[in-house]
Amino acid sequence: MQRPLAVMNYLAHLLFAQPSSDSRIGNLLGDFYHGTKLELLSPAVAAGLYNHRAVDWFTDHHPEVRAARLWFSPEMRRFTPIALDMLFDFCLIKYWRHFYDSDFTEYKAQLYRSLQNDLPYMPDSMANTFKAVTEQDWFGNYAQLEGIQYSLRRMASRGRFTARYAAIADELPEFQQQTELLFLSFFPQLQRFIQQAAIEQNPLLAFERYSKATGKDQSNTA
Repeated sequence: MQRPLAVMNYLAHLLFAQPSSDSRIGNLLGDFYHGTKLELLSPAVAAGLYNHRAVDWFTDHHPEVRAARLWFSPEMRRFTPIALDMLFDFCLIKYWRHFYDSDFTEYKAQLYRSLQNDLPYMPDSMANTFKAVTEQDWFGNYAQLEGIQYSLRRMASRGRFTARYAAIADELPEFQQQTELLFLSFFPQLQRFIQQAAIEQNPLLAFERYSKATGKDQSNTA
């Protein structure tokens, strides 16, 4: 079985997207296209990007999530936001029926079909990633804690991270139960926040709604 390299919380971002190609791409864009001029994006894609940023803002400022980052050893602290993001997708799959009436396997199959159709409209780096996501069933692998651990070890050995961060994977089982309890409290709050913000309801008002929801101002770069 091929394993994912790193999904982070892509599943959660896709769940908060609208059922359209522009929205899915926008809600994923924040992890792939830093520095993009927002005026070059269609209003619907830009609205999705602001929705992505609202999810990240709420997560990063949530006091219980911030406290959870201190569970891990001090040497791993730089890597803990990524580890928690990935653990939250694991929890989302495990407790799917707590939040959604659909079967996760059926939802995942439909999502993969939609993402395959979106590939031609994605930036190259995003398209390459989600081609692998759909063909190798990354979200399916994230149903097991071992899949998260494997991905963290691989991710730590690449790019801007160093191999020593791979050790965070060994700490995950110790905090699994705590993380699941945190997620069950946190995720409904995130759902309400995004629903009330209604950032994608009118793409032309997305910036104003994002700013109101987060209390932030922002330049016109992604």
